[in-house]
Amino acid sequence: MELIQYALDNLDLLITRTVEHIALVGVAVGIATLTGVPIGIAITKNERAARWVLYVASIIVTIPSIALFGIMIPVLSIFGHGIGYVPAVIAVLLYSQLPIIRNTYTAINNVNPALREAARGIGMSPNQRLRLVEIPLAVPVIMAGVRTAVVLNIGVMAIAAYIGAGGLGTFISRGISQSDPRQLIVGAVAVSVLAIIVDYTLLYVQKRLTPKGMERAAETA
Repeated sequence: MELIQYALDNLDLLITRTVEHIALVGVAVGIATLTGVPIGIAITKNERAARWVLYVASIIVTIPSIALFGIMIPVLSIFGHGIGYVPAVIAVLLYSQLPIIRNTYTAINNVNPALREAARGIGMSPNQRLRLVEIPLAVPVIMAGVRTAVVLNIGVMAIAAYIGAGGLGTFISRGISQSDPRQLIVGAVAVSVLAIIVDYTLLYVQKRLTPKGMERAAETA
């Protein structure tokens, strides 16, 4: 009851921090999608480049988030953004690259060759095949990568509170520094609930973007 009462007493702040958290993750993953999808498509043309890009993206994901923040502080301090919003967004953007690039690369590569041949047979150019055939078929797998990136980085963004980025991680960091379990638990539960809600929301979007023929094929498989 004490936890519920604390959450109710601080409901306005909780909503504000939740909106901050969503905005931070949304901007970072949005930029990651705009960059990662084209990269994933581009590397389907070069197997060697694909190996290197995926290898570098995999290495980035293995770097502990607090260490990545620590690396960026002196680098971005040169430009006056050592702490706060900018390093948090850049860190989450970097962490988002692997699932988005990998899923895009895999999805485009796994498009049925017969469909490519059929598109070529009716006179489509490579760009038309990509835009009208390959990308629509790849959308569900690409969206799955975006979902993975979002859910993963909702948790990572909580750590960004330690560099002044705001968000729900503020409750967790203050709960630890002030030895206040109420703040700690409320913050942790809020992050978890947010991740679940966003994941199911994106799953709904993913299903809406899946071509009807693919949905029927999946149901009958």
